[in-house]
Amino acid sequence: MSHKSQQDRPSTVLVLGSGGRVGRLLRAIWHDSPPPRLAAAFQSRDGGTGLTWQPGQDMHELPRCDTVIALWGRTAGTPEHLADNTVLAHVARDIARARGARRVLHFSSMAVYGPGTDWKETDAPAPAADYARAKRAMEQAVAEFADDGIAHCCLRMGNLAGADSLAAAMSGRARVTLDRFAEGTGPERSYLCPADLARALAALAALPHEALPGLLNLAAPTPVAMENILEAADQSFAWRPAPDGAVQRLTMDTTRLRGLLPGLELSSEPADIAAAMHAAGGAG
Repeated sequence: MSHKSQQDRPSTVLVLGSGGRVGRLLRAIWHDSPPPRLAAAFQSRDGGTGLTWQPGQDMHELPRCDTVIALWGRTAGTPEHLADNTVLAHVARDIARARGARRVLHFSSMAVYGPGTDWKETDAPAPAADYARAKRAMEQAVAEFADDGIAHCCLRMGNLAGADSLAAAMSGRARVTLDRFAEGTGPERSYLCPADLARALAALAALPHEALPGLLNLAAPTPVAMENILEAADQSFAWRPAPDGAVQRLTMDTTRLRGLLPGLELSSEPADIAAAMHAAGGAG
């Protein structure tokens, strides 16, 4: 293949675990607004995504690709069940090797940090729950991968509008209740709109693989208070005294992300987050 024809070829992305909530949101966005010069294939265990495959099957049934996006993982269960997150990271690596990918984007979570504000990728995490500890164990396993020509990046994603606990509460029949902390405000988190996630992933897939860091915080730059999202959604809610152990603030610093993708603008506006929740079925 000539150098010119290689340049003309669109980048190919294989999305693993696209049957989950995040995968369905990403699939819908890329279906309605396909990223330029990017072709995506979506895998799930149970079908409905165009590509039915599960670990243990022949990896050569999967398409060749430039980038693997590993959305898959367990979010609940015993510590033994949650250890599947590390197992699946190894499978994503094996798929990348078998299908020619130069980069793998592994989905982690800002939960690995534990409570606190402005967490940076260079800070030592303090995961406080089994899920967070399992994701941190996955990150540590990925950090040990040594693959010539393949970059592995763990994305510590903030709360995804439409896929977090607030969205679930907004979609229920009961009135939403927020924890109120001593200073009179509610929980504050780093957020990300699904459309912004889709644009960020497309941009990361277009980067030279050697430019990818091992860890990357993925969220809009300014943390958002949950009561501001509810107010923007014009949704009533009730307060309750925050119980012992409730986390008031969990927010991340996104300097590394903004330096890596300087032209990417991610919205921290409560109105945009509320609209994204509504579009995703998280409100109304």
